[in-house]
Amino acid sequence: MATLEDFNKIDVRVGVIKDVEDFPEAKKPAYKLTIDFGKEIGMKKSSVQIVNNYKKDELIGKQILGVVNFPPRKIGPFISEVLTLGVPDEKNTCVLATPDMNAKIGGKLY
Repeated sequence: MATLEDFNKIDVRVGVIKDVEDFPEAKKPAYKLTIDFGKEIGMKKSSVQIVNNYKKDELIGKQILGVVNFPPRKIGPFISEVLTLGVPDEKNTCVLATPDMNAKIGGKLY
């Protein structure tokens, strides 16, 4: 069982998507995101498998939640620097975890 101390080790922050690119080299359909996590964290890249639920143009400016303190992960030729969080929908495809109101960019989940 995880403890509160375990949970506190995970740094989840609010970011805003600034750029979205196709990721044709990915094994499963995906986008490459550039996400702004504010002054403390800065701009980070993330690969996300959300093409079934989101068009590129509707993602620009969208606030998301991401884990910013996992080590970078190589996905094909791309380095994903943060884990963008999501949950499955009824078809078991990813729906982004987002604040329900405008949140402070870089704000930490508590």
